[in-house]
Amino acid sequence: MKRLPLIFFLLTLTAPLFSQTSPWWLSLEYGKQRFRSGDFGRALMFFEDARRGRRAMYEQMERDLINYLSVSEVRRLGDSLEWVVRYSYDYRYNAASKAFEELFYRVSRDSLNNSANAALTAVGKLKDYPEAEYWIGEVYRTEGELSLALSQYRRAYAARANLEDSGFSVTLQYKIAGILRIRTEYNEMERTLLSIITSLDTLWINASRAAAAAISSGSSQGISVPYDQASASFARSAMTRTLETEGVDRFLEMYRYNNTIVEEAHRLLGFHYIVAGRGSAQDHLMFAFLIQNTIIIEELMRREFDFRFSTQAGTSQNQARNLSELSDIIRKNPLLVSYIEEVEYYKTAYYLAASLYRNGRETAARGLWNFLASVPSAGEWHGRAVSQLRAPRFETLVEMP
Repeated sequence: MKRLPLIFFLLTLTAPLFSQTSPWWLSLEYGKQRFRSGDFGRALMFFEDARRGRRAMYEQMERDLINYLSVSEVRRLGDSLEWVVRYSYDYRYNAASKAFEELFYRVSRDSLNNSANAALTAVGKLKDYPEAEYWIGEVYRTEGELSLALSQYRRAYAARANLEDSGFSVTLQYKIAGILRIRTEYNEMERTLLSIITSLDTLWINASRAAAAAISSGSSQGISVPYDQASASFARSAMTRTLETEGVDRFLEMYRYNNTIVEEAHRLLGFHYIVAGRGSAQDHLMFAFLIQNTIIIEELMRREFDFRFSTQAGTSQNQARNLSELSDIIRKNPLLVSYIEEVEYYKTAYYLAASLYRNGRETAARGLWNFLASVPSAGEWHGRAVSQLRAPRFETLVEMP
C-alpha cells in the first residue's frame, strides 16, 4: 500500500510519454490533473487526446459492426438484435461481440427495442465525448478565449446524452449562461436560464399555471413543498401575497423550498430583470431568496434539532424571530458565511426589495432594507439599503439589446 503514492507520482511524470496510447478516459484524468496545476497547454493536449481517442474507438466499433452485419449469414437473421448478438458469440466474431458489450455497458439494451440497426446507430452516437469538450472549454475560458469556450460548452451540451453524470448538463447550461452574460448577449442568456427553470423547477411551472390558492399553516417550521405536489399545495400567488402584505419574516416562517439547482437561474434572471425594469424580477428573486433561506434554516435545524425560525415569541433560546437575528447566527457559522457569499445573499435581498418597491409594495421593500441596514457586514448592500431608507427610488434602468 505504501507504494501507491510513488506509483501515482511516476505515472504523473511519465503520462506525457504515453498519452497517445493511453485510454481516452485516462487521458481526460491526466488533463484534469494538468489543468488544476495550471499547466493549461499540456492539459489541452490531453483533453484533445481524450476526444480523439474516444472517437477513434467508437468509429472502429462502428466499422466492425457494419462489417459484421454485412455478412450474408448475419443478414439472414434480420433485424433481431438478440439473434445477431448470439450469432457473434457462437461463431466467434470477436470484434462485433466486443462492440456489443461496450454498447450495452453505455446504453440500456431495452432502449434498443431488439433492433440491430438501432444498436448500430447507438454506437455511432457514442463517438462524442462531452466531458472532453467541456474541459477543452474550461481551458479556453481560463485563457480568456470566451468565444471558443462558449462553442465548446455548446458542443458538450449538444452531446449531453453521453454524459457519465446526466445532471452535469445543468452545469453546462450555467456555464453557457455565464459567458453569454459577460458578452452581454442577454436574450440568449435569458433563454438559457429559463430553460433550466422550465425543465427542473416543477413548483415554478405548476404554480404559474395553477389557480391562486391561499395556504395557511400554524407550523413555525414552514410548509415543505414536494415538487410533485406543487400545483396542488403551493401557489405562487399565495407566496407573493404573504410577502407583500405580511413581510419577509412571516413569508420565511411559512414557506420552505430547497430546489437548490434552480436557485442560481432565478437569482440571475431576477438581477437581469430588475435592471431592465421588468416586474417579473420580483417572482424570480422571491424564489431565489426563499431557496437560500431554506438551505440556511435546514442546515441550522440539522445542527440544532430545536432550532426554530418563527416570528412568534417562544421559550426556546435557539430561535431566530427575524432576518436580523438569523443573520447574527449565520455570522457564527463559517459554512453558512461561505454559502451566503456564494449565492450573493445580501444582494438578492436588496434587489428583492427593489423589485417590491418598483411594483408598488413599499412597506415590504422597507422591511428588507431595514434588515440590510441592521447588518453592517452586508457591505455595499448595507450602505445602499440605508440610502434607500432615507430616500426611496427606483433602481437605474439599463438598456438591453
